[in-house]
Amino acid sequence: MAHDVDRDRLARLTAREQEHFARANPRSRALFERAGASLLGGVPMPWMMRWAGGHPVFLDHAAGARLTDVDGHEYVDFCLGDTGAMPGHSPPFVVDHAGTQLGRGITTMLPTEDAIWTGEELTRRFGLDRWLFTLTATDANRAALRIARQLTGRPKVLVYSYSYHGSVDESFAVRAPDGRTVAREGNVGPAVAVGDTTTAVEFNDLGQLREALATGKIACVLAEPAMTNMGIVLPDEGYHEALRALTREHGALLIIDETHTFSAGPGGCTALWGLEPDLLTIGKAIGSGIPSGALGLTADLAARVLAEPEADYEDTGGIGGTLAGNAFSAAAMRATLEHTLRAEDFARTVPLAARFADGVRAAVAAHDLPWSVTQLGCRAEYRFEPEPAPNGTVAHDAADPELERFLHLHALNRGVLITPFHNMALISPVTTADDVDGHTAVFGEALADLVG
Repeated sequence: MAHDVDRDRLARLTAREQEHFARANPRSRALFERAGASLLGGVPMPWMMRWAGGHPVFLDHAAGARLTDVDGHEYVDFCLGDTGAMPGHSPPFVVDHAGTQLGRGITTMLPTEDAIWTGEELTRRFGLDRWLFTLTATDANRAALRIARQLTGRPKVLVYSYSYHGSVDESFAVRAPDGRTVAREGNVGPAVAVGDTTTAVEFNDLGQLREALATGKIACVLAEPAMTNMGIVLPDEGYHEALRALTREHGALLIIDETHTFSAGPGGCTALWGLEPDLLTIGKAIGSGIPSGALGLTADLAARVLAEPEADYEDTGGIGGTLAGNAFSAAAMRATLEHTLRAEDFARTVPLAARFADGVRAAVAAHDLPWSVTQLGCRAEYRFEPEPAPNGTVAHDAADPELERFLHLHALNRGVLITPFHNMALISPVTTADDVDGHTAVFGEALADLVG
């Protein structure tokens, strides 16, 4: 898509930024070349290949809302580990409490008081009555889907086209133009055809949702309250009320994934919007980036789970793992939820996210570009379309990897880090107004270069 940008000019600007990046990051480049001999793609995890410079900058240290690479460049960090470090990097209270636990035992297959405190706090924030812990939100989602199929006796999961729920096989599904459910492009080695396990519909389309649920085959709907993988896609007014009513009418369970939408407030969208899920999954930020995840269930559903005599939740049933709920992760979760991402923190971060969004809007308007910005709590994202997308497919079709690469690389070269997969910025409790204004200035410079 053109997005009102001269493509030849864009290519020249990107080449300029690439040359600057290469000159400025010799140590990162050397480490990347060394890593290629032992690490797949030269990185410890394939997503790290997505940084705009052709290789990532290598980390030296991070604290608060800033990080420093091995070449000595400091960055204002709006990526924050793609949400994992939403409280900021290495919060002192987490370092203290989890560090103490590190010296007292990491994993023992025994519960701790920290786990109880964390379960109680998650209930207070999100309203679900019972909790089990995992190491990631992906694990929590996998467990939730197993439980839903077990309790309903139904085979299929409903997801939204271009949603994201971690590396869950059933979620890599989109609705084709002819209504079939097919695998997302690039899906690696699916065990079975995704249409055998999943029905995909478009977000905000009640007709498609109603039709799918009426088949009687849907065990559960797995939904982010607002989509966050293809930009932020907000629900239409009344959509969640209809979703809840329809799932109850057709006997399907409702799973709300708050992993990214935790940005909406201390209880995520579930508390902010008064949602009533049967199960809730969350991860990443609740442990300040130390591997942590949680699955919440209503009291009624928890009783049904424990009343299933043939279900082996302790061993071969596919629920849990030996490291889940370990003492170290439990300590990190307690310290995080006790000392940060509270109402008083969101009272500061949400207005800063609005400041970020307003700055982007002003820069876009000043250069007469048909782009839009959407905010969800302390998260904001700009997209190359005049109006926010109503669903994941529309958002996907508006993507522009070449334009994103230039904007990300331009920002990186000027000490601003945003998420490499899209144009998302996250505000931590230690991010400042000056940090936000710095991004606005850099973003404005990039647009001035683009428009000429």
